[in-house]
Amino acid sequence: MSNNLRNICIIAHVDHGKTTLVDHLLKQAGTFQAHEATAERMMDSDSQERERGITISAKNACFWLGDVKVNVVDTPGHADFGGEVERIMDMVDGAILLVDAVEGPLPQTRFVLQKAIEKKLKVILCINKVDRPEAVGSTMVAECVDKAFDLFVELGASDEQCEFPIIYACARQGWCTNDQAAIPTFLEGGGVRTLKPLFDEIVGIPAPASDTKAEVQLLVSNIAYSDYLGPLALGRIAAGTVRKGQELLRHGVTESGEPTTKKFQVTRLLSYEGMKQVEIDELSAGDIGLIAGSEYLEIGDTLSGLAGTALKRIKVEEPTMRMIFSINTTPNSGREGKAIQSRELRQRLLNETRNNVALRLEDTDVPDQFYLLGRGELQFGVLIEKMRREGYEFMVGRPNVLMKTEDGVKMEPFEKMTLDLPEAHSGDVTKMYQQRKGTLLSYEAATLTGNEEQRVRLTFEIPTRGILGTNSMYKTATRGAGLISSEAMGYRPHVGIIAHRLTGSLIADRTGKTTEYALASVQERGVLFIGEGVEVYEGMIIGECAKDNDLNVNPIKPKKLTNMRTTGSDGITNLYGTKKMSLERCIEWIDDDEWIEVTPQSVRLRKKILAANMRGLRKT
Repeated sequence: MSNNLRNICIIAHVDHGKTTLVDHLLKQAGTFQAHEATAERMMDSDSQERERGITISAKNACFWLGDVKVNVVDTPGHADFGGEVERIMDMVDGAILLVDAVEGPLPQTRFVLQKAIEKKLKVILCINKVDRPEAVGSTMVAECVDKAFDLFVELGASDEQCEFPIIYACARQGWCTNDQAAIPTFLEGGGVRTLKPLFDEIVGIPAPASDTKAEVQLLVSNIAYSDYLGPLALGRIAAGTVRKGQELLRHGVTESGEPTTKKFQVTRLLSYEGMKQVEIDELSAGDIGLIAGSEYLEIGDTLSGLAGTALKRIKVEEPTMRMIFSINTTPNSGREGKAIQSRELRQRLLNETRNNVALRLEDTDVPDQFYLLGRGELQFGVLIEKMRREGYEFMVGRPNVLMKTEDGVKMEPFEKMTLDLPEAHSGDVTKMYQQRKGTLLSYEAATLTGNEEQRVRLTFEIPTRGILGTNSMYKTATRGAGLISSEAMGYRPHVGIIAHRLTGSLIADRTGKTTEYALASVQERGVLFIGEGVEVYEGMIIGECAKDNDLNVNPIKPKKLTNMRTTGSDGITNLYGTKKMSLERCIEWIDDDEWIEVTPQSVRLRKKILAANMRGLRKT
């Protein structure tokens, strides 16, 4: 069976078209019947993935090319979800490196490609979006291939890996070619508009090495859940054959890190057919499937025969930042969602760390607060939104970077940040990141044709602390036309204080419902986050102060009723409008002495100490 198997993954940066390409691979391979309805970006099945337009978790699918079964894994393209990438590399033998014809290889491409090269995978280079106006008629496609080759060499690829096949594609229209000179013909509507050249290269990927007669072994790379079957272990059968009803051992670790084993019986075996899971009787070495029967599973566990041994556990790069999670202690607790106890919050976070090896949970000195360690603001934001949609009420604090001490020297994580933006805004952006201890490494002007706006690519070396909270500022500075991506560079000596926020907070000093009359005077002191008729409580942040100090204000003061009347504007007040604070904006904005209150209905900001007479007005 293994000779008729191919296991591949798709490597690409955010928005380079990998999910769209997988859609057309499945359709053109005949995975779906003519009467079956299919949606765009089928692999992005999670609601947040569809809303954000990104892949968050790795997905599996399968299609057939003649008698060859191809298992394909769609990997996330954002660095914050690198843990998803690292753990699925053991399941595949080849990769399609998808690169935008205009943008070229970007940081996350580099990160995932490095993992693929270390695993000795065969890589197919696919230059996507060759139909982009900037690429048509220019040398960009050829330059993109050269940059990809330079990247292979830089990452230490072998001579064999550097002899990669090249495919030129338009995934959106479902065609590709291995002849660069044929691209103009395809753009004019000619040529055989299929993905057959890519299919041929996929079949050329080596079949997985396997020993079907050895003791069965499977490394758990992911965990799925079924209401009927319980937890399902997803991974590739490294050796042997597993059958329904067979007894296996789960090799895991305890919370203290001690190895442990437990016997269980396989109740169901599942494989992929297209994107659906189908029940089968046995799984052989080299194939990817799911095993049900064990009541408890963790990513990194090994499932083996009764005489088998454990495989090496999955290791991912260490977290670089942490965020504090707490039970909801505001006066509104329990009104808009499920007010959970600390035990329930800890268990929910612990379940998340078991399903995502890139996250870690640590207890704090306070019984109802916990540190969650991860890789970035987006990763935290996705989890917070997920828990919010599950009905939980809780609070989170500002993300903080994890420091280290080596030989008595304080160290902090650095990142290599790549910015693609219109040249007109490069001065403001450069100044913004240099103020945050960033060092400009390169300034490249893009070669564009026609009347396209001149764009530049800036590369910075910057502390992770310098990036935190700048996403909205960067989008504002570039009028929404800028792209940003980064990759970890390891730890460097601490660079000193970096200013986070130069403004204070407008804080409600009493409980009640806001009035237009009161807000009209408060807005003169800064920018409001809420409008009239909103329930507030003492310590709740209702706006951003124009100065660098916090200000307690009365937002619920009513207009006194008298029998005195004047002509003109008596009784007329005008509010300038409010600044809408999304969850991501709140994470970027808050300071260390503030909380974000998260409920299924609302996202609010508050001070950690609610009572005005218990905290200082000036920020520390």
